[in-house]
Amino acid sequence: MRIAELSRVTGVAVPTIKYYVREGLLPAGDRTNWNQVSYDAAHARRLTLIRTLVDVGGLSIAATRAVLDHLGARDTTLFGAIGKAHYATMPPRSEPTEAGLAERTARANGEVTALIERLGWRVNDDNPARQVLADVITRLRDLGQEDLLGLLDRYADLAGQVAADDIGVVMRREDPDGLVEAIVTWTVLGDTVFGALRRLAQESAAAEALGVPRPDEQAPCDE
Repeated sequence: MRIAELSRVTGVAVPTIKYYVREGLLPAGDRTNWNQVSYDAAHARRLTLIRTLVDVGGLSIAATRAVLDHLGARDTTLFGAIGKAHYATMPPRSEPTEAGLAERTARANGEVTALIERLGWRVNDDNPARQVLADVITRLRDLGQEDLLGLLDRYADLAGQVAADDIGVVMRREDPDGLVEAIVTWTVLGDTVFGALRRLAQESAAAEALGVPRPDEQAPCDE
C-alpha cells in the first residue's frame, strides 16, 4: 500500500508517519520506483503499537524507540529482552542536587532493598524501578506524608499478585516475539489501566467514607 493508504488505514497523518520513519520507530517502506514506496500490514501494526505506547501509555518518542528496538532484539535471552524493554519504559532520572537529598535517597534505597528481600522477589540491582520507588519514599518524607508509607507492604502484596497474573497470561503465548511484545505492551498499558481504576476506586471510596449519595440517588439540580 502507498503511504496515503497506510495513513487512511491507521488514522495516522502522513507527516507523522514520515516523522516516525526518520526517528527510527517505523521501518522504511520498500521502494518500488524512484518516487514510490510500498508499505504492508506489518507497518500498519507497528504504527498501531507506536500510537498505543505514545498516546495511551504516555511514553516519550525516545522511550518508545528504545522499547521497539528491544522488541526485535536477537542478541539476548528472552528474559534479557524482556528486562531491557521493561527498563526502557521507566522515566529518565537526574542526579539529586538538593542539599542532603542524596543521603535521604540512599536511606530510601536501603528500605527498598529490604522490602524486596522481605518479599523474596528476584530483582536485578540495576532495575530502575528501585530508584523510582526510593525517590517516592524520599519525597513523601520531605512532604511530611510519612504515614502513607505504611501502605507500601499492602501495595507490594497486591503488585505481586497482579504481576503473577500478568506473566501467567502472556507466558501462554508460543511466539517469543509476541510474548515479549505482550509483556512490554501490558507493562505500559497496565500502568495506565491500574492508575485509572485506582482513581475511579478512590472516588468511590471517598464518597462512601463521606456519605456522599450515589449518582443515581442524588436529587436533580434546580434550573
